[in-house]
Amino acid sequence: MFRSTHLTAAAAAAAVIALALAGCSSGDSGNASDGPVTITYSNFISNGGNEENLETIVSAFEAENPDVTVEVTTLPYADYFTTLQTDLAAGTQADVFDIEYANFGTYVKDGVIAPLEGVDTSVYRESLAEAYASDGTQYALPSSFSDVVLFYNSDLFDKAGLDYPTSDWTWADEKAAAAKLTDQAAGVWGDYQPITFYEYYKAVAQAGGDFLSADGTATAFDSPEGIAAAEWLVGKSGTVMPTTEQGAGTPDYDSGLFLEGKLAMWHSGIWMFGAMADAPFTWDIAVEPGDTEKASALFSNAVAVSATSAQKEAAQDFAEFLTSSKTMVETRLDAGWELPPVADDSLLTSYLDKGAPANRQAVFDSLEAVALPPIAATGQTEMQDIVTEELSEAAAGRKTVEEAVSSAAQRVDAVIG
Repeated sequence: MFRSTHLTAAAAAAAVIALALAGCSSGDSGNASDGPVTITYSNFISNGGNEENLETIVSAFEAENPDVTVEVTTLPYADYFTTLQTDLAAGTQADVFDIEYANFGTYVKDGVIAPLEGVDTSVYRESLAEAYASDGTQYALPSSFSDVVLFYNSDLFDKAGLDYPTSDWTWADEKAAAAKLTDQAAGVWGDYQPITFYEYYKAVAQAGGDFLSADGTATAFDSPEGIAAAEWLVGKSGTVMPTTEQGAGTPDYDSGLFLEGKLAMWHSGIWMFGAMADAPFTWDIAVEPGDTEKASALFSNAVAVSATSAQKEAAQDFAEFLTSSKTMVETRLDAGWELPPVADDSLLTSYLDKGAPANRQAVFDSLEAVALPPIAATGQTEMQDIVTEELSEAAAGRKTVEEAVSSAAQRVDAVIG
């Protein structure tokens, strides 16, 4: 049974939920009993147009498991995590619920999600499954993913007589090509990579460095690798990439520039494929270049089973079906509803054959070396804002790269320690 609930609370990622186990009343911690059972599932992934697609998957699960009924609550993303945090504190959370990687560590630490038993993780892309494991125990299952790739305008490369980007490219290759492709007089730029936290942490990994300490309580990016990453991003501004004053950073500026045929290379997410479908030129994608290492940005959703669910067995069966079944794969691919996390490439043939970009295989090749967003013990939002602000100061020439990185590290340490 499906019901959609809309709350007015603003979005907030789950923070400290230590009260989650106090007075929990979702039921015992035992497995499903014999006979018909009902489990509940709370989600945000289907909100905004994929509710019927989720219903297709749930109905298929119920058909295969006639003694199990799944009751679904769908919430807008903007409300979901505030509601989940409240439910966890009150012990009223669903048996199965959506999570994001950014909150995974907190849920494990606070003991609100159940360890999963007997899961065949080989059916999932390795990097995706590993993201939701802790100390060798699987605590959640990836439900979908997206990643960042290097878009490029094939026509501009042809005009310049340059070879297209390949998975073997490094920063040096990208830099050299960007310089040759840039023609500021004609308004053509060689490269575009946002100067933000989300690009910086990935660049630090590509340079072989660490963004945070292992426990997430201190920075590690005030290092030669962190400075190299900042120089890589900041050095593009005004040379091969437009400055803020020239439009960089304004909404849809980068996608508009690419669609106009004025941008040769563009670091962006695979969610932009649809918007680029009608581009009046040939374009394709490649795995993002690295420096000393490859590291692609990965964004994923997952589902977890409540630690206090009275129906853990049925809940885990549903979580596995929701994330790895053939029905799920076919439904997601047919609907263009993010990408399924499965490892079996034969199930993804229809996606690879959907047309531009021709090299859709790069989407999956990017998963071979990923950089997950760093998660601070506290002050996650402040950390992200500080890094973007300091890098912007360097890009504007008001600070040197070294000054910006040092200042960012000091300010971030003050909010996450």
